[in-house]
Amino acid sequence: MPNNDIDALDALWQPVRAGSIRLPHRLAMAPMTRSRSTPEGVPTELNAEYYAQRASMALIITEGTQPSPDGQGYSLTPGIHSPEQVSGWRKVADAVHAAGGRIVVQLMHTGRIAHPDNTPHARRPVAPSAVRPAGLMYTAAGPQEMPEPRALSTDEVTATVDDFRRAAAYAVEAGADGVEIHGANGYLVHQFLSGNANERTDRYGGSVAHRIRFAVDVASAIADEIGADRTGIRLSPGNAYNDIREDDTHELYPALVRALASLDLAYLHLMHTGDEELLRALRSLWPGTLVLNRAGAELDARVKDVADGLADVVTVGATALANPDLVDRIRSGAPLNTPDPATFYGGGAGGYTDYPARGGAEGAR
Repeated sequence: MPNNDIDALDALWQPVRAGSIRLPHRLAMAPMTRSRSTPEGVPTELNAEYYAQRASMALIITEGTQPSPDGQGYSLTPGIHSPEQVSGWRKVADAVHAAGGRIVVQLMHTGRIAHPDNTPHARRPVAPSAVRPAGLMYTAAGPQEMPEPRALSTDEVTATVDDFRRAAAYAVEAGADGVEIHGANGYLVHQFLSGNANERTDRYGGSVAHRIRFAVDVASAIADEIGADRTGIRLSPGNAYNDIREDDTHELYPALVRALASLDLAYLHLMHTGDEELLRALRSLWPGTLVLNRAGAELDARVKDVADGLADVVTVGATALANPDLVDRIRSGAPLNTPDPATFYGGGAGGYTDYPARGGAEGAR
């Protein structure tokens, strides 16, 4: 990073709070699916090693973790709804804490972005409405079209909110410092927000006030269960990923952020894809800690967001994946490892825990 950015870097290294979580600086690890849990969704010792290697990040936000069996869409992703999964996450949390880090479990229900072949129960996916998404899902048999999902009944929506609440309690039982609700990237919470995935006519569909209800209900239930000061949420306004269409982002997201702000959550995590006007509007509406992931931006641009006050914390994904000692490398001006996309998903230690730290050693403690 150029020398004239030294003041911006000073801002990056200032401590900050995200609710009750004290962060020593402002560079956090974004959630990234790695597909290296057991077929039963149990985190392993290898997962614990991976996260502990990156404990110098201000906050680790884990890969998306299903809050229920119906929440799984991809193969070999972790869950947080069984005793075995809780035990697996306890190993992860203990390892991160022993290395001096902080970790929140991201709760991700994939909704219609799923295939029965990727789940133990082999049921049809569930979603706000019976609208099949475009695109293919990778399975053990190769890429397959995703089936038309089954629309959740109103009572089942309420039960799904309770699944999130229970999963949050399990995450805290496992030793996590909190949870992040995945309300972005075309998964279930985002599907309720969208205009094309949500065709409901009950209190969860139609108007903006109705389409934001599921997200607010989930956040409220989790805040009541584990404390608002340990509850974050991730949103991606205008993101078309996973066949999402949003035609009213400038009405919908301010309404949603206002409703969430009233809950006094630990943080709002925005995945920003280019609408600067909306980003600044949401920043002005959010009274607490704002975490920003500026998709595709270089590190210096993200650092500038902190220095300018647009973000309180910034997250990085693949750069943290490939550099277990990223904080040390930035502080010292050392060159960065290059991520290997071929090893992002699935496999073992290769491309997971074997990225070298400075001096050639694997990992960082």
